Amino acid sequence: MTRRPANARDFELIAVAVARLRAGIMALVFALIGGIGLLVATVWLLVRGGPNVGMHLGLLGNYFPGYDVTWSGAVLGFVYGALTGGLLGFSLAWVYNRLAQRRVDRGARS
Repeated sequence: MTRRPANARDFELIAVAVARLRAGIMALVFALIGGIGLLVATVWLLVRGGPNVGMHLGLLGNYFPGYDVTWSGAVLGFVYGALTGGLLGFSLAWVYNRLAQRRVDRGARS
């Protein structure tokens, strides 16, 4: 197998082939996962019951004002989980796209 230097057309093909993440879609998916995850965790503890319901999960109230392991806290937890997940998903896609573009740009210069 012989190696030849890459030309401009090769870098155009690579730039097209590199997957770009859609930040809005990533934010939506992470928001749904985060919101539903915290909602289900809270409801599970409420249904299960016991003497110290959600002792550890209730500590999220330190970061999410108003959150508690109650039925209304489950709804508020969905909102907080969705906001946190959406922000995380958008940030991950944004960073990935910037690094991928930088790599493609660097390859085109060499």
